[in-house]
Amino acid sequence: MNEMSKLAAGRISLAHGGGGKAMHDLIDQIFAARFKPQSREDQARLKHPALLEPGAQLAFTTDSFVVSPLEFPGGDIGKISVCGTVNDLAVGGALPLWLSAGFILEEGFDIATLVRIVESMVCTAEEAGVSIVTGDTKVVDKGKGDGVFINTSGVGVIPPGRELLASSVKAGDVAIVNHRLGDHGAAILAARGDLALSASIASDCQPLNGLMEAVLRVAPHVRAARDATRGGLASSLNEIAQEAGVGIEIEEKLLPIHSEVRGVSEILGLDPLYLANEGTLVLFVPEAEAEAALSAMKATSAGHQSAIIGRAVKDHPKRVIMQTLFGGRRIVDMLVGEQLPRIC
Repeated sequence: MNEMSKLAAGRISLAHGGGGKAMHDLIDQIFAARFKPQSREDQARLKHPALLEPGAQLAFTTDSFVVSPLEFPGGDIGKISVCGTVNDLAVGGALPLWLSAGFILEEGFDIATLVRIVESMVCTAEEAGVSIVTGDTKVVDKGKGDGVFINTSGVGVIPPGRELLASSVKAGDVAIVNHRLGDHGAAILAARGDLALSASIASDCQPLNGLMEAVLRVAPHVRAARDATRGGLASSLNEIAQEAGVGIEIEEKLLPIHSEVRGVSEILGLDPLYLANEGTLVLFVPEAEAEAALSAMKATSAGHQSAIIGRAVKDHPKRVIMQTLFGGRRIVDMLVGEQLPRIC
């Protein structure tokens, strides 16, 4: 058995975070062999033609991922860590270019599982067209972590003239989502196995930068977009309503929700509007560009389930109201607390 095979068959020890040979072997054989950094300096040196355009802006974001279980139908913690950061850049109109990856590993963690997670990150980064250019690894004592936590930061470039801001949303603008709601939250819940639920739901985890670029080509006046992660669609809509000072009205009959997600939610007393998503966004676009935006979204792999779900209005500023299936109206408020822990 060669050295790489021996390492991959083992488990994380405190020595893997100690700065010596074990740590260097882990970095070389697990991370560098797959991420293929351009250099081994303590910083990545970034060059791209988009940075030279007059009026271009840098976009920078960071996020940490603590999902449980680490692997689930439709994804894993590695895939989420790339998608989550890419999508945070994309919904601001940025072209995601570079990511960092920081790993906190627990002593005793299975290295074969770590390899699968890293390879998933590589595949997802390739799909999104981004490079993982720098990173860090730390090891904590057994019992003081939960296998692996990942932090990713992302850098992108916002081309000149783009200004997607929640505060720009105006009454009359149309709200569009690109995917069914709540698939990720329901998939995680079923994967945990605590409640003996049987469901074939897979997470919607996917990068959205390709979809955003497709929309912006045909609808250049997109006002704002949000990826509906923790807190679900309801929280994203409330954030936009608060920032823009407008009311938002949605129709329950227009919301794309899988029948199994509805069923799981009804059994457990959950609301699909608050379930987390990892590949679903909501964007607001002027009414004149709404059909073009919808068609462009449906033509992408990430948006074939896209649907118009409502619009911004002058009435009830800073409130989200839903027209229910029964003909009534109810307030869709910001999530208080959390429906599910350790969701992303």
